[in-house]
Amino acid sequence: MSVPTADPTLKHHSPDEILQRLEWRVIRRLDGLLQGDYRTLFYGTGIDFADIREYQANDDIRHIDWNVTARMDSPYVRQYVEDRDVTAWFLLDLSPSMGFGPAARPKQLVLTEYVATLARLLIRSGNRVGAILYNSQIEQTIPPRGSRNQVLRLMRSILRQPGEASGHATDLTQLLQAGLNTFKRRSLVFVISDFISEPGWERPLHLLNRRHELVGIRLWDPREVELPDAGMIVVEDAETGEQLLVDTGHPEFRRRFFAAAERREEELKTTLKRAGVDLFGISTEEDLVGAIVRMASLRKRRRR
Repeated sequence: MSVPTADPTLKHHSPDEILQRLEWRVIRRLDGLLQGDYRTLFYGTGIDFADIREYQANDDIRHIDWNVTARMDSPYVRQYVEDRDVTAWFLLDLSPSMGFGPAARPKQLVLTEYVATLARLLIRSGNRVGAILYNSQIEQTIPPRGSRNQVLRLMRSILRQPGEASGHATDLTQLLQAGLNTFKRRSLVFVISDFISEPGWERPLHLLNRRHELVGIRLWDPREVELPDAGMIVVEDAETGEQLLVDTGHPEFRRRFFAAAERREEELKTTLKRAGVDLFGISTEEDLVGAIVRMASLRKRRRR
């Protein structure tokens, strides 16, 4: 259940204005805080296959080569080298629920800023970025390129998405399957969504993670977890347009709302953990610089 919120911010600023602001207020601060070292952010377990060796304690079990293991009768793992020339893809959920949040900063604006920042950092280091955009169906595939204009192209495409109720529930399987069908070489893949979706997307997520360096970014708003006491209000499902009158001050309704949110959170964490995917949550109320620094710190810690 979510309430669509109009966002004037997305309409009143051009992609170039937004990118200039991010370069000045976000990227410059990140350069100082991370000292220009984005390896922990972008290079997790390596990109290109290098060799096979016998399994050692603390090796990542996801890199076990089962064919070689069966032949040698002992576990062997694949080794990868970090390729500085990375192809990065953004799998972007732009379904109507991404319009939820404060009027000045809904989830879609956070997504726009996050993608623009990461894409600019990647391209600045000589890498290429591309994207697949989903809104009830696959709307656009943007082939990877490596220029500032590519970042602006990504932003224009994201901001063009209307985020209006389509009458259909989000199905992330389509977005993930599109990635499986499109990415021909091992890539760095960011899946950015609120993960409010029909079930069934776990298997393509698992397959993507086996073939690529996968990072899950979950965008959320605090009001999706703990409903404010606003009395009787009409809430509307952003995906289907269905409306319902509810009493947000009723204790039992608030308890059930919170319990449902907790269940969704636990199920999501379990699903991504089972698939071996790193998941990072970013709130609409969180500072973007702080979120990216936190993500870099967590990825560095998980690699040890």
